[in-house]
Amino acid sequence: MDFPARIKQQTCMDCLSGQSLGFEIRMAFQPIIHWPSREISGYEALVRGPNGEGAGWVFERINESNKYYFDQACRVKAIETASKLGLDKMLSINFLPNAVYNPETCIRATIEAADIYGFDIHKIMFEMTESEQIVDRAKLMRIFESYVKRGFITAIDDFGSGFADLSWLEALRPQVLKLDMTLIRDIDLDAEKQSVVADIQRHCLALNTKVLAEGIESEGELNYLAATGIEYFQGYYFAKPQLEHLTTFEALSFHARP
Repeated sequence: MDFPARIKQQTCMDCLSGQSLGFEIRMAFQPIIHWPSREISGYEALVRGPNGEGAGWVFERINESNKYYFDQACRVKAIETASKLGLDKMLSINFLPNAVYNPETCIRATIEAADIYGFDIHKIMFEMTESEQIVDRAKLMRIFESYVKRGFITAIDDFGSGFADLSWLEALRPQVLKLDMTLIRDIDLDAEKQSVVADIQRHCLALNTKVLAEGIESEGELNYLAATGIEYFQGYYFAKPQLEHLTTFEALSFHARP
């Protein structure tokens, strides 16, 4: 069997019901900026509680018994909400690697949701959260290979904050690597961080992996990183996540700064 017998494979409609979690989940969206073109290239979907409670509130209620269902439900809810909001750009969805028992099996509800809501799967990016300890590197490689084969975009999230190092980057070969905010904070003033990021950029260039700097909170951080050749950015400097709303480029917060 592809996954434990106690877990029934969810369909898109199963995931939307929210019954197996015991509470409703909703989605907030934070824009991803392509700075050279001054355009929004996509949005990251971030889970929220039924009344807009933050991700921390949600994850306090996730455990081994409902983790698989939660991972599936988040994918489906993100696609459903993005489609209803008219999103026609990239949709970035986080996934829990340890909740994936078999890549092909676990992706069925995602594809079903994309079909139902008319969302192009080639515009879906799956972000592996880098803070979750991975016990099976070979399995994760199979997950990434399977997603790429299906036409999804792959990404490593929060790089620099957890277990993964440059050897993981070379093994997984993601299409996008997201630098964690711990590397970004005040990087324009920190020579050590600058050296670390430059090394990561060199590896990404060799692998044809795009670099995205997340957690941007100041003009200095943005200007420094843009000068190094990074083109994609995300962070409060531009916009905070908005519950069930897509912030336009004209409404980004940096426009209001002097």
